[in-house]
Amino acid sequence: MIKIGLLGCGNIGHIIATHASGFKISAVFDKVPGRAQEIAAISGSRVYKDFGSFINADIDIVVEAASVSAAKAYAIEVLTHRKDMVIMSVGALTDAEFREKIRTAAQTSAKKVYVPSGAIFGLDNLKVGRISTISRLLLKTTKSPASLGIEADTKKRIFSGKANECIKAFPKNVNVSVAMSLAAGQETDVELWVDPSVDRNVHELFFEGDFGEAYIRVTNFPSPDNPATSYLAALSILSLLEKLSDPIVLGT
Repeated sequence: MIKIGLLGCGNIGHIIATHASGFKISAVFDKVPGRAQEIAAISGSRVYKDFGSFINADIDIVVEAASVSAAKAYAIEVLTHRKDMVIMSVGALTDAEFREKIRTAAQTSAKKVYVPSGAIFGLDNLKVGRISTISRLLLKTTKSPASLGIEADTKKRIFSGKANECIKAFPKNVNVSVAMSLAAGQETDVELWVDPSVDRNVHELFFEGDFGEAYIRVTNFPSPDNPATSYLAALSILSLLEKLSDPIVLGT
């Protein structure tokens, strides 16, 4: 059974621990000791108070479920200690220099970095489509004013441009566009809309190419214990972890 080291013990960490199947959480680390203790009580794992001890624990793969800053702070060290890694905070990979350092470290250590599909569907289709040509790649996201920290009385578009430009304007709302760009191997066009009539995030994916065209619409329910987190995003990590040890691999 694959042994997991959980880096970050917030809402997503709780979901992973509560629904663990096909893998075991062996070690947990969080800068807030109380949160790590909660996960340990659920999973029967050991709490580590410093990262140096955590990364040397008997684990096969580290799951980052903390933040962009945590991913950037610890990812290289994880790989140089010859552990595979799951990066949930995919926004960290918008930094091209950091992304190349990750790639180099993984190749040197013969290890893998996994990025869950997060709050959307269709990334497998994008990975297939990029083998030929993708001529249109658009993400249209609609959110409530409160989720964006702004005021609005009517539905309106507040951003239109490339994903890397959206990152600068709305740094907390980039994970889906980053995942799409990584899957497609090219920059995603982004439209960000605010709508006071919605209470959930709505992601609409449009892509066209030599293969044909596709449209996918996803309406995300929030996690039960944290409205700021998409439940689908948390479940995508569980799906990824469960299939790591499966000898039959479905899809790309």
